[in-house]
Amino acid sequence: MKRYVVAFAALTAAAALLAACGGGGDAGKSPTASPYSPTIDPARFTDRVTNRYFPLTPGTTYVYEGTKDGTPQRNEVTVTRDAKTILGVRCVVVHDVVMEEGNLVEETFDWYAQDSDGNVWYFGEDSKEYEAGKVTSTKGSWEAGVDGAQPGIVMEASPKVGDTYRQEYYAGEAEDMATVLNVNESTTVSAGSYQEVVVTEDFTPLEPDQVEHKYFAPGVGFVMGSMVKGGSEEIELVEITTD
Repeated sequence: MKRYVVAFAALTAAAALLAACGGGGDAGKSPTASPYSPTIDPARFTDRVTNRYFPLTPGTTYVYEGTKDGTPQRNEVTVTRDAKTILGVRCVVVHDVVMEEGNLVEETFDWYAQDSDGNVWYFGEDSKEYEAGKVTSTKGSWEAGVDGAQPGIVMEASPKVGDTYRQEYYAGEAEDMATVLNVNESTTVSAGSYQEVVVTEDFTPLEPDQVEHKYFAPGVGFVMGSMVKGGSEEIELVEITTD
């Protein structure tokens, strides 16, 4: 799911988030400090993700539409009833499919869990890119605990302007980060109008010329994304269905 949601500030944010998962040794350090090694206590995690700005209710499908470099795209993100255990943590599996002009171009299985303070953690992804029905790349795939990869936070329990945090960390492959820009935005997309929207600026040191703004509505989650630097990509929520 992280793919569709396609950047430094408060050190206290990093300290609070690491403390939330039981990480003591890194508390107070910048999220870019090396080494990055949050302590994960499985007893403090659940695959029931109820975060106000990133709810993952099994059986829910989010449909997004937009364009990338002028080409129409459709993105379907389904919260499955499956689970995957990573570092002893039971994670919910989210299935993300991207289509261009009716053709499959990307398929990803993402793994998320929520800590006891309400922060949503990202434990990795199995990602495949397609061309003419064949897999052309698995670049970006990673799993926390494998080959030095570490989980990160995709949504805080209580986002505050200026908070900066790692969303993932697999050196040289997956190093996405985010900074909270606004916590009281208003926005309208095809699926509806929303208030108290959290806006983040997403970036990665692996591609310093690319920056995206993402919008998360309370009770819904991700509703819109827009590349503001380094590319042309717009996407918005058009429909939510449940089975």
